[in-house]
Order: sequence, then structure tokens, then C-alpha cells
Amino acid sequence: MRRAFPSLGSPLQVLLLACSFALAGYAGMRLLYGDRLGVTLWFVGAAVLHDLVFLPLYAAVDRAVTGVLGAVGRRERALYVRVPAALSGLLLLVWFPLISGRVADSYESATALSADGFLTRWLLITAVLFGGSALLLVLRLRRETKQRPPADH
Repeated sequence: MRRAFPSLGSPLQVLLLACSFALAGYAGMRLLYGDRLGVTLWFVGAAVLHDLVFLPLYAAVDRAVTGVLGAVGRRERALYVRVPAALSGLLLLVWFPLISGRVADSYESATALSADGFLTRWLLITAVLFGGSALLLVLRLRRETKQRPPADH
């Protein structure tokens, strides 16, 4: 017997999907409750800024990195730059209001915690990500040189 919607899974999957949409809708309503115009402008601005400014910018940086590494025959090593850069960028995107200090007063009044240190922590996490990636690259290079047979003269 054929299903009416073959791409839908079991009834449990449909129920979980409906629950996740309901939860996302509830979160959206709670988010928009206080300042609908401000939040809407933030979403639209973020989408426009991402699509018109940031996407071409990080695509150009990625092409430059892969171009330089491709010129020396090591294009696969671009992942050792891409992954920490993407994770650092994601953290910056999520925590930018606190990293920039623009919402420090409202953060402190809402949580009774200091908003100081977000920039320092983000820079430290970024350094650890790039340092860890460099360490993995060094370990990979050492393993490759140990596995390579010695050249005969």
C-alpha cells in the first residue's frame, strides 16, 4: 500500500516535528513580545548584512586560503583554517551583543552578572581553536613523515 506522503516518517516523527514547530513558534512569540520592531529589524538586518556583506567576504577569504594552499599542493589543509574560523565566527555571531558591549547594562540588570570579559573569552576561545587546529596539523604532518619510506640515493 502506498503512503499519501512518502517523505514523511512515522507518526512519532510527524508528532515531534509538529512539537518542534510549536516550540519554535512559542519562542518566537516570547522573543517578539517586548520589542517587535527592534527584533524584526535585527532579523532583517542580519539577513541582509549576511547575504550582501559577510557571505561575499568570507567566500573571498576562503578562496584566498584555498588558493594559497592549492598553489603549494596542499589544498586539503584548508580545513585546518576553515573549521576554527567557522566556529569562532559562529561564536561571534551568537555572542556579538555581549562581545561588543552594546547590551551590557540590560544583561547586568536581567542576570545580575557582569557583562565584562566576553571579548576576552571569545578571543581566548578563538586562540585555543586555532592553536588546537595547528597542533592537529603538526601531528598529521609528523604521522605522514613517519609513514613515508626513506628516499633512496
